Amino acid sequence: MPPRIFRTLAAAAILFAVVLSPIVLAKDTPKERTQTRTNAAMPFVPSEQLTYEGEFTKLLLRGVKIAELRFKAYRPAAAASDIQAKGDGEPAQPPPLLLTTDVESKGFFSKLFGVSFRFHAESQVEPEAFYPLRTSTLDTQGRRVRKGESVFNQEARRVEYTESDPNNSQQQPRVIVAALEGPTQDIVSAIYFLRTQPLTPGQSFTIAVSDSGRVFQVPATVFAEKKQMKSVLGKVAVVRVDVELFGPGHADERGKGKMSIWVTSDARHIPIKAHLSHDVGQLDITLKAIQRDENQ
Repeated sequence: MPPRIFRTLAAAAILFAVVLSPIVLAKDTPKERTQTRTNAAMPFVPSEQLTYEGEFTKLLLRGVKIAELRFKAYRPAAAASDIQAKGDGEPAQPPPLLLTTDVESKGFFSKLFGVSFRFHAESQVEPEAFYPLRTSTLDTQGRRVRKGESVFNQEARRVEYTESDPNNSQQQPRVIVAALEGPTQDIVSAIYFLRTQPLTPGQSFTIAVSDSGRVFQVPATVFAEKKQMKSVLGKVAVVRVDVELFGPGHADERGKGKMSIWVTSDARHIPIKAHLSHDVGQLDITLKAIQRDENQ
């Protein structure tokens, strides 16, 4: 398996959080600013960490562990010294919600294909309307390292992405400015915004995502599941979301495949499992552990 194919699968693992983007807007919904969310609507604060395992299947290779994914949300306490007043009589601005994602190649895969992969992302999110303010990423594939930063201006509807090579200080950073048609999330904040939203079987959604300076739309549809799903949380009721990642105009224009994600149907909306079918094999991403703040 060449590095390019592994990146496709690893990126899909990361996109497991993206495809259910916070924009989750019905097709006939006007493109307006996301409504304000309250702290009570965020089941992952003051802190939570979700750990997943990615397994690859191809012919004789069955359920080979290839990656570990960790998603962490942290809402710092709003100390008086941290709250910034907006002025002109407007209410003070609370500190941002902090979100991180880590994806790392694991086990047999790295030994077999001689490829290692690490991806780290951090996102600062405005906690009321819930949109990203700034996102930083560090993408390491063997000796190749790329550092990225996206700065969002939701009101001006633009995002500026800067990419640099930490191993080559002489190389000029690559800068991309893209327009946002409406409220847009990044690959870190997407899954968390989703969990603040109702998921109704039968709905179709238009998903707006910004990644590496590119903004794209991903179609998604919610389906009811009659059977409960076994998980580290026990047997839980879930809904299934089918996502179109592949083909012209989608996240991966050259690839072919399908992706489904199962999310608990309760107020927590915890992603339990994701399944990706690709022309190079299948990828299953399963929740293995959850850690929550004891005060929740």
